Amino acid sequence: MSNTTTQSSYPRSFSHIGISVPDLENAVHFYTEVLGWYLIMKPSEIIEDDSAIGEMCTDVFGVGWKRFRIAHLSTGDRIGVELFEFDNQENPENNFEYWKTGVFHFCVQDPNLEELADKIVAAGGKKRMKEPRYYYPGEKPYRMIYMEDPFGNILEIYSHSYELTYSAGAY
Repeated sequence: MSNTTTQSSYPRSFSHIGISVPDLENAVHFYTEVLGWYLIMKPSEIIEDDSAIGEMCTDVFGVGWKRFRIAHLSTGDRIGVELFEFDNQENPENNFEYWKTGVFHFCVQDPNLEELADKIVAAGGKKRMKEPRYYYPGEKPYRMIYMEDPFGNILEIYSHSYELTYSAGAY
């Protein structure tokens, strides 16, 4: 943090996350039907050209990205989700390299965690854990489970808010 900053620090809001998928239509279907997210922009194609969006993407991806498809969704608490389908998309052999720098999962919240986990499995996803685990067994009902969507992305489900789960202090 710069010493020349006069503004005090404050927590920024989370705006959106980008998720790469191999099949955009199937991903839109999964995330809207299973997780209940809103589709706010239907799948569309972005081309490497001199348009404003084309130049923005070249700034991010570098020259030669050619094209990709994208759809925009929103969660129930107004967090944006960009789903990307790239022509040269690759599924990693090990999609759970948690020890490497970078985002290795995202988390959704549902009080009926078990039902959502079953819906994810029925839609082609899988459980990364046998059963949900309690953070404070016998004390509080806060539960979690790691899952995988049908496209190999790791997601976690919490039964309660992040704040409630961790405000109790150390495990």
